[in-house]
Amino acid sequence: MTHTIHKRTLFVCLLLVVTVSTSAQAAETLPALQDEHAPQNFAEMWAGFDPRSEPLETEVLKEWEEDGVVLQVVRFRIGVFKGKTARLVAVFGYPKQAVANKQKLPGLLQIHGGGQYADYRACLLNAKRGYATLSIAWAGRINAPDYQVTPAEVKLFWDGKTDDPRYKITTDWGALDGYHAPGKNPGNQFPSIEPEAWTLDNIESPRNSGWFLCALAARRALTFLEQQPLVDPDRLGVYGHSMGGKLTVLTAPDSRVKAAAPSCGGISDRYNRSPLFCQTLGDNVSLKQISCPIIFLSPANDFHGRIGNLPTAIEEIQSSDWRVTCSPHHNHQDTPDFEVATILWMDQHLKGSFTFPQTPKTELTLTTTDGVPRFKVIPDESRTILSIDVYFSRQGKTDEGPEDRLNTKHRFWHHVKPANAEDAWTAKLPLGNVDQPLWVYANIRYALNEPVSGAGYYYRPYTTKSFNLSSLLQVVSPAELQAADVQATREPSLLIEDFKDDWRQEWFSYQPDKWTITTHKLNDGLWKALPQAQLALEVRAAEANQMVVVLDDYAAEIELTGGPDWQTITLKPTDFQNLAGEFLSDWQGIQQLKLTPAEAQRPARGSKTKQRILGKNWRGPQPTFQNLRWQVNP
Repeated sequence: MTHTIHKRTLFVCLLLVVTVSTSAQAAETLPALQDEHAPQNFAEMWAGFDPRSEPLETEVLKEWEEDGVVLQVVRFRIGVFKGKTARLVAVFGYPKQAVANKQKLPGLLQIHGGGQYADYRACLLNAKRGYATLSIAWAGRINAPDYQVTPAEVKLFWDGKTDDPRYKITTDWGALDGYHAPGKNPGNQFPSIEPEAWTLDNIESPRNSGWFLCALAARRALTFLEQQPLVDPDRLGVYGHSMGGKLTVLTAPDSRVKAAAPSCGGISDRYNRSPLFCQTLGDNVSLKQISCPIIFLSPANDFHGRIGNLPTAIEEIQSSDWRVTCSPHHNHQDTPDFEVATILWMDQHLKGSFTFPQTPKTELTLTTTDGVPRFKVIPDESRTILSIDVYFSRQGKTDEGPEDRLNTKHRFWHHVKPANAEDAWTAKLPLGNVDQPLWVYANIRYALNEPVSGAGYYYRPYTTKSFNLSSLLQVVSPAELQAADVQATREPSLLIEDFKDDWRQEWFSYQPDKWTITTHKLNDGLWKALPQAQLALEVRAAEANQMVVVLDDYAAEIELTGGPDWQTITLKPTDFQNLAGEFLSDWQGIQQLKLTPAEAQRPARGSKTKQRILGKNWRGPQPTFQNLRWQVNP
């Protein structure tokens, strides 16, 4: 079927419209295996692949302008595999004025995560900062005005229903399957390297994995960028979130990459039933090949790019130019002062318009006169410092793996405000026991000279006046604590939160503009409930409202009378109910507590159960709280 495209000039070294060679005429992109021998290491895996050797055969499927930015949905050739041509669709954007001014712009490759989309907002907002950006749809999904490709439209393509009015051209993996969530074929071929009808090799091989295919596509995307006359080929950066973070690490060894910024991925994929997978596609393998400047965005509770793997990742890379930024409590999401690290890193290494402070120096002292460890922080003071905060946890595991997902997500980080003396800040770390590891790091929040805007992890626009830089996590085993005669000096408490001073540092929200707050304090043994205790809280709300208290999957709806007086709320386990209508039996095993104006209890994916909405839109000023506690009645 013939499809009409916009016949405009795309800024490439080749002509936009070319005569496409048939798959039967084109040579295979990758060499066949020799003697049925699968690649055994990184070099063998990429042997014979030249990302520049094949024509791109670029098409523009849609073009428009927005706020002085030229945006295009483009398609170009990935390669030829098993006799069929694979083509990648992407969104490309650049500032229109750059063409008139004959500028050479730095180029950014943005790689989406699992279940996510190539999205025009990344290209739009990056263009406003002076970048040409390519957001690749390796899974086929695209978000652009009048060019929406959801999983439903991708399936139309798979099913050959090109006459459906909803159909839009999307990524075509040809004889292979590099799609994800959902994939074209049964199963998930990303963690597997076993042969299937839709894989490249007929034996166990890393080239069968979707990771390899999508990394290959990303390297072809670098070729697209470097062939744009308005892009400086010596100033290319790559970044991505989640699966896009791992793909960033897989792509960054390409010598054309001058800066990389993986978020929530690229450091923890070290476990696989296949030894061959581990020695070719494990994160450690690619990390050891990276020599470009790299910054890791690693929220401290992220399940996919686990902070406990971060020190090892830093040891593995070949680059001495690295930074880390780690928000406490967050899992797979972040807030603007952490997300902005990506664009600032690119500003530094691709534009020379920003300079990151050096990673703060730290010193952990275990042997002290009072048995309480000390953590000293010496920050780089080349920029204005807004705050210095120390976080430590007792719930990290030295051998943490994917099976520890829940513990990782709900790990509690104690906050300590360090005291300043002689250009160093020192925090005391009072411990409740010496039988668990000690994990500790510091965050330095710096002021920006002017607000910076961009697209966050899930393309949500942000603007921030500050950015965060973290020290590298330090890990101490129980044996080391005991050998240093560290003492358990912190007593358990029935008072969970007094809501005074820096209390927000032990709570979190993914939407700072709303008052919903969450903590993992109840997952720490210091705040363990007594058997007959009730959960009590004092609330003051200016107007009558509803509030919801959430404990993991259970929720209790509270009526607030409103007015100037404090209202005491007292709750027992049976006041909390889950979506199935079951009541909480006791307080044991609670990991997360949330206070919120409304909560949606959602069914599991594929379930026919309807969601349950508790609470309502909040009226009036935000509420205030005091004395969240376990209350034991006489």
